[in-house]
Amino acid sequence: MKARLYERYVKEVVPVLKEKRKYTNVHAVPRMEKIVVNMGVSASLEKSAVDDAAKDLALITGRKAAISKSRHNIANFKLREGLPIGCRVTLRRDAMYEFFDRLIATALPRIRDFRGLSPRSFDGRGNYSLGVGDQTIFPEIELDKIKRQQGMDITIVTSARTNEEAFDLLKLMGMPFAEAKQTEAKRAKATEIEQKEGKAE
Repeated sequence: MKARLYERYVKEVVPVLKEKRKYTNVHAVPRMEKIVVNMGVSASLEKSAVDDAAKDLALITGRKAAISKSRHNIANFKLREGLPIGCRVTLRRDAMYEFFDRLIATALPRIRDFRGLSPRSFDGRGNYSLGVGDQTIFPEIELDKIKRQQGMDITIVTSARTNEEAFDLLKLMGMPFAEAKQTEAKRAKATEIEQKEGKAE
């Protein structure tokens, strides 16, 4: 059984993008290719910090995390070559869509005072990155079992050639960009005003 968001992409997103951007070939329509989730850990923390981060990342993504190691010796940062400094997971296909679904539907709305994601965090090549300051926004993490707050970077790699194409793709997939949320709020406010004016008449 295919992931829910993959079905949405095929049935709803592709037709809209083909119409808007006038793609003549379905293979030219931008798609999500992979999501990379990376947790960096300070070299000043105890050795078990990377292992704890890897366990949390595995719970969040459903995949075993690969340990990242330092490639250089940097005395000022207490780094030496080969020192574990973080972990990462690369998600593709159904695992990617399932993670993205949980990210936008469950995790991001749990951020305090969340007002939407910046539409300016694209890299110029159709990829989008966001930083999350706390792993506990993911319901898979049990608050009473975490040893330290751990942030992460999430990069969504797409086949889009431009930022604009990638923005259209991710917005249609449900990415809660700030501009879109502000537009919805303005529309709701206008509707509320119209209803009040109607009742007054």
